[in-house]
Amino acid sequence: MKKKRNDSGKSKLMLGIITILCAVLIVLSFTTDMMSGPLRYVTGVITPIQSGMNAIGTWISEKGDYLFNTTDLRSENAELKKKVEELTAENTSLLQNQDEFERLKDLLELKEEYEDYPTVAARIIAKDSGNWFNVFTINKGSNDGIKVDMNVIASGGLVGIVTSVGPNWATVRAIIDDYSNVSSEITSTSDNCIIAGNLKLIDEGKISLVKLTDADDKVTVGDKVVTSEISNRFLPGILIGYVSEIETDSNNLTKSGSITPVVDFRHLHEVLVITILKNTDEAQEDIRSQAQTETEMTVETDTQEGSSENGKDSDAETEGGEE
Repeated sequence: MKKKRNDSGKSKLMLGIITILCAVLIVLSFTTDMMSGPLRYVTGVITPIQSGMNAIGTWISEKGDYLFNTTDLRSENAELKKKVEELTAENTSLLQNQDEFERLKDLLELKEEYEDYPTVAARIIAKDSGNWFNVFTINKGSNDGIKVDMNVIASGGLVGIVTSVGPNWATVRAIIDDYSNVSSEITSTSDNCIIAGNLKLIDEGKISLVKLTDADDKVTVGDKVVTSEISNRFLPGILIGYVSEIETDSNNLTKSGSITPVVDFRHLHEVLVITILKNTDEAQEDIRSQAQTETEMTVETDTQEGSSENGKDSDAETEGGEE
């Protein structure tokens, strides 16, 4: 009982002391500048700590925002990369389609240029190793009417000739190949020459011109070269290229030089195969048949004219007798 009274007294004493202290502080706050006293010292200690805590909090907040934004940016960047890849693929496809359209347009113009010759369009599906299309394979064959020795054209001029044929493919040897020789002529002078393939010379963008019979020295650089009538396998009048160099041979009888081909033998994709042959049995038979028909028509015309003249003479004699 006595202990409880002591605890109660102590509590009352502490309460009294706290009350008095609060009253004193209240009075002092109204009558004096506490910030210039001891409280100022306490504030000076607390303020840097508070500033440090604020800086730490700000840094943590900024890092959190940075990480959050970085995650969003990475996701957005991945989406943008995917879109760029899709657009790039689409653009590449459009460019390829545009290139193919231009090539097919040129092929159609070539077909119209050589409209006297029936042709079949074909796509190149394989080629020999190297930079040049000197020997290559096309995707058309005997099932499409392709035969050995048929002429092949592209890019405005002669490409080569068919050398072997399968049901759905054919091999073409270009005029730039080392084993190729084409009987040709200069259009401006009708002089004959040979265009010989030369894979070393084609690296300079040229083909060899040999055995030119230019007795009058009229052939000049820039003259057009076409396939000749006397060629055994190549149809006449197909453009090959233009004279780029010419000089007299050591025998002083013929000339040699080079031409610049009209066909780009480094970038071939599609070609036209002319589906008629020259100097074959069928071709010769057609020529003989046509010549015979023309002869018969001439004889028939002459016979009709002779009959008409005989009729006039008879009438004249009759009229004279009557007189």
